[in-house]
Amino acid sequence: MNGFTGWLHQVMSSVNQGMRKFMYGRYGTDRLSMVILCGGLVASILASLIRRYPFNIIFLLLSYGLMIWAICRVMSRNTYKRYQENRKFLQFFERCKDRQHRYFECPKCHQTVRVPRGKGKISITCPKCREKFTRKS
Repeated sequence: MNGFTGWLHQVMSSVNQGMRKFMYGRYGTDRLSMVILCGGLVASILASLIRRYPFNIIFLLLSYGLMIWAICRVMSRNTYKRYQENRKFLQFFERCKDRQHRYFECPKCHQTVRVPRGKGKISITCPKCREKFTRKS
């Protein structure tokens, strides 16, 4: 049995090293990829539960599309673009959770400015370019 476990350990080590070499320079998984993959899984489950002809095919194609998209994101070598996509996704959900502040964009330099919610009409000064603009919070 010791010979078999040693051989198995050697094979698994070789597979692990091959996967590391294959994934070198690729983006890998992130929160957005996992959300897309889970969406594909949910669409697949819905496709199996729904018995009506056109709807189950639509959900099945949607699930395949989402899963292929997630795999393409994981295997991508354009790490900068994938990082930016994930960052914008996370920013969007952080803003949705933040109920105490509103976010505005400076009309001059497009810097995002956070202001407290519920203060009425206020004058906002951009911290980057010092442009003043008025918005309702």
